[in-house]
Amino acid sequence: MAILRRQFAAALAVTGLGVGLAGCAVSQDRAGSTPVGVADSLYWNGPILTMNDAQPQVEAVAVRAGRIVAAGTRADVARWQGSTTQVVDLQGRTLIPGFVDPHSHLGGVGLQAIAANLLPPPDGPNTGIAQLQETLRRYINTSPDVRELQVAFGFGYDDSQLSERRHPTRDELDAVSTTLPIVAIHQSGHFAALNSKALERAGITAQTPDPQGGVIRRRAGSREPDGVLEENAYFGALQHLMPRLTVEQSVGWLEKSQALYLQFGYTTVQDGRADPGGVDTAIAAAKMGKLKVDVVSYPDILTMGEGRFMQGPYYSRNYQQHFRIGGVKLTLDGSPQGKTAWLTQPYLQPPAGQPASYAGYGVMSNAQATAQIEKAFANNWQILVHANGDAAIDQMIQGVQAARARYDSAGTLQDRRPVLIHGQTLRRDQVDKIKALGIFPSLFPMHTYYWGDWHRSSVLGDPRAQNISPTGWVLAQGMRFTTHHDAPVVLPSSIRVLDATVNRTTRSGQVLGPEHRVSPWIALQAMTLWPAWQHFEAEHKGSIEVGKLADLVVLSGNPLTVPHAQLIDLKVLQTIKEGVVVYQAP
Repeated sequence: MAILRRQFAAALAVTGLGVGLAGCAVSQDRAGSTPVGVADSLYWNGPILTMNDAQPQVEAVAVRAGRIVAAGTRADVARWQGSTTQVVDLQGRTLIPGFVDPHSHLGGVGLQAIAANLLPPPDGPNTGIAQLQETLRRYINTSPDVRELQVAFGFGYDDSQLSERRHPTRDELDAVSTTLPIVAIHQSGHFAALNSKALERAGITAQTPDPQGGVIRRRAGSREPDGVLEENAYFGALQHLMPRLTVEQSVGWLEKSQALYLQFGYTTVQDGRADPGGVDTAIAAAKMGKLKVDVVSYPDILTMGEGRFMQGPYYSRNYQQHFRIGGVKLTLDGSPQGKTAWLTQPYLQPPAGQPASYAGYGVMSNAQATAQIEKAFANNWQILVHANGDAAIDQMIQGVQAARARYDSAGTLQDRRPVLIHGQTLRRDQVDKIKALGIFPSLFPMHTYYWGDWHRSSVLGDPRAQNISPTGWVLAQGMRFTTHHDAPVVLPSSIRVLDATVNRTTRSGQVLGPEHRVSPWIALQAMTLWPAWQHFEAEHKGSIEVGKLADLVVLSGNPLTVPHAQLIDLKVLQTIKEGVVVYQAP
């Protein structure tokens, strides 16, 4: 043991590890005992949280060839130290497994990366429509992407946070430009405001009917579009407005997106509801060796044609050059903060022009939804279902019940692991139903911060607002869950996900649904081990255990010991993918 202490003391004396933390130390001394093998790297001298309930914390970790080969006491792990081993002194910082993204849109973050930042505080400066206009003008005048693409995208405005409490209109965007198409995308990703030039390019006029599952908002007393498009009206218009990109441009967008995830410690990223172009781009990036994270894609079941992606080599439980297709995605309704989620009871304050009975709307009929879910079950595809409103959740439950009855053998619940995405207004009685059906909940507690006050005052009112993303009810039923950010709806900030899942504090400082707060340990499991399980990857990821991939994150502090109110102040200092540092904080 005296030799071991001298080795670690020697490690402290050497500084400047090029691939490690700033100020970390490297030891080139060989262990005194006969090593069981030579590790590439060894981490010690900081809290190491494994996310493994059987061994929650260890003193040191050894990594070789991208995998964890030892996790335990310093003495045990030191046996892996050799002359080439880099011994990383954490200096009191915390090592945890890499974050596994349970739901977001990698391709959408690429668009966000090149768009004008229309987000409100704390992620952007925009609190009113005049500021939105100025942000867009400045972006148009300075962005090389606008000159190259000949269309101006802005992302992230939020009518609930604008002083006017409404969406910008085509006239207000025309005041920015009448010659360049402008597409201002709502923070939810379910709306957009277009100027007249963009409406013209999308072919939307007074004669254009509303599509199924979408609304073209009109000027008062007229059929003339006011510029705001909801749901499928927006998604359809975007197909006409997105420029055709070269493979190099598309991959470049994806690399910008990936860099943002790495900054927040994500080592596995989901691309939910990927369109065919997005899947092709990810495959191209993989072949070019551009992916530093693992990307698991879930193509939109409605837009993948005959399912060519589900028949090719990338539909697999194994990654090829950091990419695979994990299943399919189905969307059943819209956004609660945008008041297009499909509820069983009316909104507290309906949108302008809607009756008091307005409760949002679904994207498709019950029969259509069931047919798509049955299609996934028939092919043994894992299906992720976007359902925010409790009426949409009922529709998913009905579809899974029908699919189970048709494709599961009597008395056997085959583990296809269907996932409820968002589940914002999941009712207590629905928790029992999804448990019985084997539906896994991926919830969205970040709403408590970004839109919690809005849900209470305008969208749902109490008690419904108190129970959004009801993690407490799920845990009470003995179920696991995951917690996500849904980027680009918000930035893929792992720290804000953690904070919101533990604290459920709104912008105004109120606690929304105190019974649904969870411990930091549970919140971290819901961001690491449990999403790995959601993706059928828990044998290889999500915890610091021997044999698993060395996907790791170094945090500035220990989430288990800092005061809960200070979780939001934690920083990701380093992201490590399979033993290689892929992000280093400045």
